[in-house]
Amino acid sequence: MKITNKKAFFDYQLLDRFEAGINLYGHEVKSVRLGKADLSGSFVRIIGSEAYLVNAKIFAYQPGQVEGYDERRTRKLLLHKKEIIALKSKTEGSNLSLVPVSLYLKSGFVKLEVALGKGKKKYEKRESIKKKDIQRDLERELSN
Repeated sequence: MKITNKKAFFDYQLLDRFEAGINLYGHEVKSVRLGKADLSGSFVRIIGSEAYLVNAKIFAYQPGQVEGYDERRTRKLLLHKKEIIALKSKTEGSNLSLVPVSLYLKSGFVKLEVALGKGKKKYEKRESIKKKDIQRDLERELSN
C-alpha cells in the first residue's frame, strides 16, 4: 500500500528525493499496511543530529485500539548520519524545506520518501491548475 502526499506535489517544486526508514509501533505498522495514514500538512524537521517526521497522521489500528494513542505524534526517521548532515546543510543554506512525499512498504519495512522542496508561489499554482485542466480537456476530446 502506497500513501502519497498529493498536497506536496501542488505546494512544492520537488527537487531531490531520499528514502528513509521510520520508527513506528507495531499497531502503527498494521495501520499503514491497511492504508490508514495521512501525510498532508506534515513536514520533516532536523533537530541536532536526528531527523523527525512531524504532524503526520497514522490512525489507530481498529481491532486493537490503544488508550491514549496520539495519531500526530512526532516519529523519528532512520537515516545515515552523512545523509542527515547533507540534508541539514541544503535546507539551512537555501530556501528549501524537507517534505514527506510518500509512505510505502519495501520488503516488509515501512519507508518514507522525503524530498527537498522549494515552495511555489500563488501564480505558479494557478498555472499548474490551468495545465491540468487543458490536459484533461484534450484527453476527453481524444477519447471521443
